[in-house]
Order: sequence, then structure tokens, then C-alpha cells
Amino acid sequence: MDEQTAETQAPPLTRFDYVSFDVVGTLIDFEGAIKAGLDAIATAAGIDLDGEAALSVYRAARYEPGALKFPDDLGRCYGRIAAEFGLPDTPEARQSMIDAVGEAQPFPDSTEALARLARRYKLIAMTNARRWAYEKYAAKLGEPFWAGFTTDETGTEKPDAAFFEQVFAHVAATGGSKDRILHTAQSQYHDIGISRALGMTNCWIQRRHAQKGYGGTIEPAEFTRPDYHFHSLADLADAVDRAFAD
Repeated sequence: MDEQTAETQAPPLTRFDYVSFDVVGTLIDFEGAIKAGLDAIATAAGIDLDGEAALSVYRAARYEPGALKFPDDLGRCYGRIAAEFGLPDTPEARQSMIDAVGEAQPFPDSTEALARLARRYKLIAMTNARRWAYEKYAAKLGEPFWAGFTTDETGTEKPDAAFFEQVFAHVAATGGSKDRILHTAQSQYHDIGISRALGMTNCWIQRRHAQKGYGGTIEPAEFTRPDYHFHSLADLADAVDRAFAD
């Protein structure tokens, strides 16, 4: 664990009333689901596929003009991956990738850590996934969220500030304030940079700390030093437990 509170002078963890979360990539292992779905197709086709290389193609495809909402866009992205690696590009294969990511599983520590955090804070999901996928993910995570925002409701995707502003408005309408939210995410591009620009306190969960590169997530133009920095959600929950015990 690498906690970086001293360098940023972050407020103590006991100060917050809410923790907002990126879901896909922070709580849900979408990269693992993509790799598993591709591996099943590649194995059936007798092709040896490099999963990390495929994630790089996915990442580039995901940010092309005309991209669909996540995870519906996995079919289109699969077409790019299939062309790059010689995989069969059929309607069935494309749908299987959408289904695989729609059924992506939580990281091993996510559900237990969220349950602990929910004892201290109101938890808010902020996801670039569609509502149908979010509901599957929330169920797998044990339904820990006080509120959930998806692209279907917000009409936009992070890092658009408008997504965050809708969350701020909801919190304010229920008697809270932005400065009492700790925004927690793995994506520097989608979450950590914009949350800093909007004046939030943030927590970077560096899920790929043991791997090179950004995997399936777009690389930020510049790195943002987070207020808190952990390698897992369990590490954050442990730090919160310690803070409240002091």
C-alpha cells in the first residue's frame, strides 16, 4: 500500500460522509472479463491470443468517433480486435463479448470492502456503464450503494464534468455537500484528473500496480497525484477502520 496523504494535505478519512466510486475497473474486473471472453473465442479458433495486446486494441477502439455506450460497444470493439488478431468476426462472437462484460465479476476484495465502507459512509456509484449492466454489477457487489448514476441517467460519460455535477446536485438536495465526498477510482483519465479539477478529494485505487501500461483504460494526458493512493479497495477499507478507531 502507498498512501499519499502527507504530500497532498488531504482531509482525514473521518471527515467524509460519502464515498463515490467508479465501478468498472475499480470494483468490477472488466479487463479480466474481456480477456476471458476473447480467450474462449481464440481457443475455439485455435489461435494463441495475447490478452494485454488485445486490451490495447480495445482501448483504441473504445475512443473512436461513434462509439456506443458501455458495454454495448463491446461488439463493435470486438470487430477491431478480430481484424487485428485473425479471430472469427460473427454476430454470435460479438454478442458473446457484450454478454461476457455484462457479467464481469467483482475484484476479490470489492464486496467485503464495500460492506465495511458502507458502515461509515453513504456509497455512490458513478459509472460509464449503462443501467442494465450497472444493476448486474451492483447485485454482484451486494447492493451497497446509497445512490447510483449511469450514462442512461446522466446522458454523458466521465470525465465530463456534467456527470459529476449531477451527483453534486443530488447530494446537495439531500443535505450534503461536495466537500464531504471522497471520490474513489482506478482511472486517472476518467476520474482522478477531473475530480481534482472539480475540487474533490480523491482516492486512486491502482488496480494495475503490478502490470505495465493502462490496459483497457485510456492513458491520461498527464498524471494527477491523488490525495489517497492504495493498491486495493481492501487497503482503503483498512485505512478507514484505523482512522475511525483512533
